[in-house]
Amino acid sequence: MKISTRGRYALRLMLDLANNQTGEPVKLKDVARRQGISEKYLEQIIAVLNKGGLVRSIRGAQGGYLIARDPSEYTVGMILRLTEGSLTPVECLESDTCCERETDCVTRILWKKVADAVSQVIDSTTLQDLLDWQGNEGDNYVI
Repeated sequence: MKISTRGRYALRLMLDLANNQTGEPVKLKDVARRQGISEKYLEQIIAVLNKGGLVRSIRGAQGGYLIARDPSEYTVGMILRLTEGSLTPVECLESDTCCERETDCVTRILWKKVADAVSQVIDSTTLQDLLDWQGNEGDNYVI
């Protein structure tokens, strides 16, 4: 499993919106500048996030985007699954029927454990957690 730029940039976009929430809409061109991501690419990503209800768009000259809820209500899993789709490491975990070897396939157990571990991490990590980690970056100095 590899997270594409779409998923990674969606997470960065959501973090940027959460980090810059003042009650005023955040312009996509400002996010693009801060994150070093093409505004055109962000437009594609924000459309998915908007359709999924994770952000709200405000039209007009003073418009832009706001996160729809508190950062603690978003999990990394929500954002990645919306933009990436399935996060399973192998195709046979996505459907009820795998292949003719399904009943004897010991590696399927391994892939299920990998998928469960990834899900546990991304579904228990919130946008607020990431904001908190970002705020503690300078606190890692040890002598």
